[in-house]
Amino acid sequence: MKSSSGRRWAIKNILAGTGAIAAAGTLSAFQSADEQPYKLKGNINHSACRWCFRDIPLEQFCAEAKAMGLKGIDLVGPEDWPTLKKYGLYSSMCNGAEISIPRGWNDKQYHELLIEKYTAMIPKVAAAGYKNLICFSGNRDGKDDETGWANCVEGLKNILPLAEKHGVIICMELLNSKLTHKDYQCDHTSWGVELVKRLGSENFKLLYDIFHMQMDEGDIIGTIQANHQYIAHYHVAGVPGRHEPDETQELYYPAIMKAILATGFKGHVAQEYLPKNQDKKIASLKEAIKICDV
Repeated sequence: MKSSSGRRWAIKNILAGTGAIAAAGTLSAFQSADEQPYKLKGNINHSACRWCFRDIPLEQFCAEAKAMGLKGIDLVGPEDWPTLKKYGLYSSMCNGAEISIPRGWNDKQYHELLIEKYTAMIPKVAAAGYKNLICFSGNRDGKDDETGWANCVEGLKNILPLAEKHGVIICMELLNSKLTHKDYQCDHTSWGVELVKRLGSENFKLLYDIFHMQMDEGDIIGTIQANHQYIAHYHVAGVPGRHEPDETQELYYPAIMKAILATGFKGHVAQEYLPKNQDKKIASLKEAIKICDV
């Protein structure tokens, strides 16, 4: 018959052994989970803007993007479309027809060149199997809202029949004029929505940049809910700093993504942020995609 102290010693060892086994099992489970690549839920068509990762060779970037489950790459022109196609990636927001951000459709002196460039680019976008083509309002340069709207309508009406014929959507980007693009005219959702209404075409919509609109107006979810029918595409970045959309900044992206999904949106959501750690850009992008994958 064992003494009470002996029984206590035996029980203690049994419990310790059981705890070690349990801990080992838990650790093993966590390790297994970490070793498995994150699998996207499939509710959102994720994309990333090329210029934010331009120091990474395009072939490498496309391979990494495809491996992490991205569907497309934003702001890529015709010269790079073959590389995207090689990796099964979509050109989710095409560029190459614009002059520059400050020189856009709100100024008549640029209409002739813009009409020429967009007339040439729209059929190329369609022939490649793509849909969205970016454009800009341009800077105010003293123009009031009414003049800006009237000039944009006058110019864009020259290319919209061609866009309608080819099924291409001309997307004007909403940008902040507070800090990043001072004097830009299409700097509030209401300005862009009014232009969409005046043009009256399903082939002209807005590129809603969440970072820029948080800077100039806020109320991101409410604005998306009220105006989603005028939006063809979304860009993602944190505020302040335009860095990763993580817990260090003021926007809670899981809620924003859920709000976008609730509108029935089927387009692409593209990461357009400046990675804080230049040596870990791909790891950063993976985390940003996970945060926005709802």
